[in-house]
Amino acid sequence: MGTTYSGRDGSRHIRKEGITGFLIYLGVGLFVIFCLAPFLWIVSTSLKAPGQLHTKPPQIISWPPFWRNYVDVFRGRPFAQNIWNSVVVAGWATFLSLVVGSFAAYALARLKFKGRDLILSMVLAVSMFPGIAIVSPLYLSFSRLGLVNTKLALIFPYITFSMPLTIWTLTAFFRELPMELEEAAKVDGCTPVQAFTKVIIPLTAPGVFTCAILVFIFAWNEFLFARTFMNNASSYTVPVAMQLFEGVGDYTIPWGQIAAASVVVTLPLIILVLAFQKRIVAGLTAGAVKG
Repeated sequence: MGTTYSGRDGSRHIRKEGITGFLIYLGVGLFVIFCLAPFLWIVSTSLKAPGQLHTKPPQIISWPPFWRNYVDVFRGRPFAQNIWNSVVVAGWATFLSLVVGSFAAYALARLKFKGRDLILSMVLAVSMFPGIAIVSPLYLSFSRLGLVNTKLALIFPYITFSMPLTIWTLTAFFRELPMELEEAAKVDGCTPVQAFTKVIIPLTAPGVFTCAILVFIFAWNEFLFARTFMNNASSYTVPVAMQLFEGVGDYTIPWGQIAAASVVVTLPLIILVLAFQKRIVAGLTAGAVKG
């Protein structure tokens, strides 16, 4: 039975719990504001006219909103094509990374053979290589193969650097599933591939969604390879296109348009995360508690 309180002690206890709860909510609220402040400032900047960007003291909210920044982002530059390039590259990199990585992770989790831990260590070592160390030989190779200014020049490196995350995450998920699941599926007439695709993959959906979101965000935001392997404006992805925004004057930087472009390319990621937040949280916390 729990401890009971009466009289002055009870009211003091209730008051203490109320103050503690208020402080917790206050701390969480301040932390959320701290995390959202950069994005809110970008949104505010995107709605300011050029003459309002450098006022002192700075204007947090400008009225009326200067929507022209969002129009100018797509006027006179192939920004819509740049967004499509990012969608295609990030989408294919995510899909291929999940397909190949899931089969590799399943084999490493289920098969027992010598050198399995060594393979996992080598897979992890791949992710430790800095991209700047291999960008020059990759550029020379892609130039000889005629892949410069093509989406394949970005998809291949993105798959390589995202594969370790996929394999390590999914291997942990597959190891937690009992072998009896595959055996029961085989008794029901499933082939090993059918048991994998129809039984195992649905059960590891939180891990798959987590990997998919992380890989997609990595490919969407990557800059180094996209800047090196793409040489014309129509083939740029959004990070490179935004970096090369030019103003009207000789030395002006269109901060309002850059902020508007940042909002445009960030909103899809926010919507994606909010749409699958339950699966992402389940994937990140799976295996944290056992009992």
